[in-house]
Amino acid sequence: MNNRHGATVEVSRLRKTFGTTAALQGVDLTVPAGTVFGLLGPNGAGKTTIVRVLATLLRPDSGSARIAGIDVVREADKVRGLIGLAGQHAAVDEKITGRENLVMFGRLYHLPEATAHRRADELLAQFDLMEARNRIVKHYSGGMRRRLDIAASLIIAPRLLFLDEPTTGLDPRSRSEVWQSVRDLVAAGTTVLLTTQYLDEADQLADEIAVIDSGRVIASGTPASLKSLIGGDRLEVVTTSAQLSAAADALAAVCSAAIEISALNRKISAPTSSGAADLIAVVQEFGRRGITVEDLALRRPTLDDVFLHLTRHEQSEESVPELMGVA
Repeated sequence: MNNRHGATVEVSRLRKTFGTTAALQGVDLTVPAGTVFGLLGPNGAGKTTIVRVLATLLRPDSGSARIAGIDVVREADKVRGLIGLAGQHAAVDEKITGRENLVMFGRLYHLPEATAHRRADELLAQFDLMEARNRIVKHYSGGMRRRLDIAASLIIAPRLLFLDEPTTGLDPRSRSEVWQSVRDLVAAGTTVLLTTQYLDEADQLADEIAVIDSGRVIASGTPASLKSLIGGDRLEVVTTSAQLSAAADALAAVCSAAIEISALNRKISAPTSSGAADLIAVVQEFGRRGITVEDLALRRPTLDDVFLHLTRHEQSEESVPELMGVA
């Protein structure tokens, strides 16, 4: 049962210091029940520290954190019964079958044998792995193995699932399969806390996002609201060097905002509030003036743009402690 606020996770003024390094500096977060909440941030921003506190692996110096209304410090044992963890690397045993893996996880969680078998079959069906249930896992595709790994983290039907870099190293088709599995989980009522280095993944999956930098939340909101922080759509045109100035005049005739010119890339661009209508008008205007168009695009802001705008850091893969293997 969700707490009275309808939030699965509530974090208030959370602080944690390692030596002279302030990993968390008063973090506040609220994760609504039945949603995907994305944590984004550069290397060392504090994302993993937040997850480790919520997963009862690390005690904060001050502040509070609750899962389904239960304090993660004072009632850690209760919290562990509400969470599932899926780290970056699959924790399943490649030498046994998919079904045997899930039964094994059930027994590790002290489920009765009959219950473990029943739960294994439920998860195999849920993750579209029933046909491969008796196949040795080393013969699974990357996407199948990742789905099995997520299934194993759900053996006790957790209220909250931590997903740490869920599609690292997967091909596009396998990534899509994992994304669909996450969407199905959330539709069934599970809350997901997602950390990922792929910003398109957060854009696809997250209902809300918090951007963390230097131990602080520097921005939060829906993907759409975060994108709005750096402006709206832009029209971008690539033309010849000789016609760059004339192309800028033509674009200015359509878009009243300031025109940006990049001589090096032979590109001009301008903000647009009319989107596709301005795109059509630009094509017509360039045609009337006989200007060559090598490329023309209506570009919308991405989370990559937001990330770089907010953090001013180049994103790199974060080296974090492995989260799996904790009850």
